Amino acid sequence: MNRLLTGILLLLSSLSALGDEYRPAFLELQQVNETFFNVLWKVPAKGGNQRLSLYLRFADDVIMDEPLQASIAAGAVIERAVISRQGGLWGSIIHIDGLSRSSTDVLVRIHWLDGSTQIIRLDSANPAFVIKPSPTTAEVFKTYLVFGIEHIWQGKDHLLFVACLILIAATWQRMLLTVTGFTLAHSLTLSLAALGFVSVPVPPVEAVIALSIVFLAREIGLARRDTLTWRFPLVVSAVFGLLHGLGFASALKDIGLPQAEIPAALLAFNLGVEFGQLAFVMVLAAMLQVIVFSATKSAKVRVFYSTYLNKLFACMAGSVAMFWTIERLASF
Repeated sequence: MNRLLTGILLLLSSLSALGDEYRPAFLELQQVNETFFNVLWKVPAKGGNQRLSLYLRFADDVIMDEPLQASIAAGAVIERAVISRQGGLWGSIIHIDGLSRSSTDVLVRIHWLDGSTQIIRLDSANPAFVIKPSPTTAEVFKTYLVFGIEHIWQGKDHLLFVACLILIAATWQRMLLTVTGFTLAHSLTLSLAALGFVSVPVPPVEAVIALSIVFLAREIGLARRDTLTWRFPLVVSAVFGLLHGLGFASALKDIGLPQAEIPAALLAFNLGVEFGQLAFVMVLAAMLQVIVFSATKSAKVRVFYSTYLNKLFACMAGSVAMFWTIERLASF
């Protein structure tokens, strides 16, 4: 049984290995006129200067009027160029060489002269696409639903925060109330920020998100269970949820919203975040139930759980979150 508890602890602590890591490659095409397009190609770089092996390949009838000019900024290689094709890019194929062998997604955003925006997602199973008229509402909904799920699953800081909330909530009823408060709060600020009603600098928000994990880790590590956090986890989850929503919004801002389908895209992204979060909560809650059940059968397990497991998790989560806080503050 000790092995089971140790394995669960390792699984939870593995969430804190990295911060919010949703770093896809990014391709932007800006239509200048019927023939010319500006190209922005952004590829994540390992170690700050070693780019991933992802390369653009246009159709043979696409002319590179200005060659790619590369620069390195914010841990990514950024390349710019100007291309042209007689009659425009309708029906043209763009291929991402190397994507079929990579775990990185590619987000494609096309800005047309009429003001509309088209968003496309590529992955290892779909490394190429044909430029066609704007997608349907259903296609936009599916695309942003996947964006939301991927973001929450790769957002290790958000998942670690939720793990702390679940440990504090403890019972199914309190878990439901706590997660609901967190969901409603971050959905509110995510929507307001995505629609432009709220604008907050991203670095301070990310630093405070990391600090919120430190706060919860401290609460878990304390012997006291009569604090505001333990008595009313719903209040704490809702307050910090407002901050986490701003963090989600920064990722959505990078992706962009299609102007013709903003309601569908925003709803789908929100639902994707919730579906991903719910799956994580269900797995974590099931693990905790196994521990609680075991504790009722064994005095040794009960002592280990109440005395050591929570404190060990609190130390690990708090240490990593404090490192994130300092790292993010240093990036101001």
